Order: sequence, then structure tokens, then C-alpha cells
Amino acid sequence: MRSAPILVVGGYPRFQYGGLWLSVVDPWPEYWERTWYETDDVYVDYVNDGYYMYNRRHPGVGIAVNVSF
Repeated sequence: MRSAPILVVGGYPRFQYGGLWLSVVDPWPEYWERTWYETDDVYVDYVNDGYYMYNRRHPGVGIAVNVSF
């Protein structure tokens, strides 16, 4: 995400990747570093009928995201 510009739309962080817009729905855990979006390796996966962003530095914690075109 470090190269993707982050916008705040309706109070939610939003970024574009691979032609898709991803909006972060859940708050990220307080123990994540303040600059996690610049330094950490994250990925999005489809799990249990929804999309979730995972941080490889903190495995097992999924943050709900909305995906749109």
C-alpha cells in the first residue's frame, strides 16, 4: 500500500489497487504501528462471504474492506 494514495471518503480510508477501490470498514488494531500502511506487507482475501485485508506482520487479524470498481 505504500505506493497507493489513501483518500478518506465518508470517514473511511480508501485506496485504489489493480483498478479496484478498497475501503477499510473495520478499525485496525491499536497495536499495529502508526505507519503500517507505509511499511507493512498487506493483502486482501475473500473469506466467509466478504473481503478482508491481512497484515503479514500480524497474522490472523482480518480487517473488513469493501471492494468496488
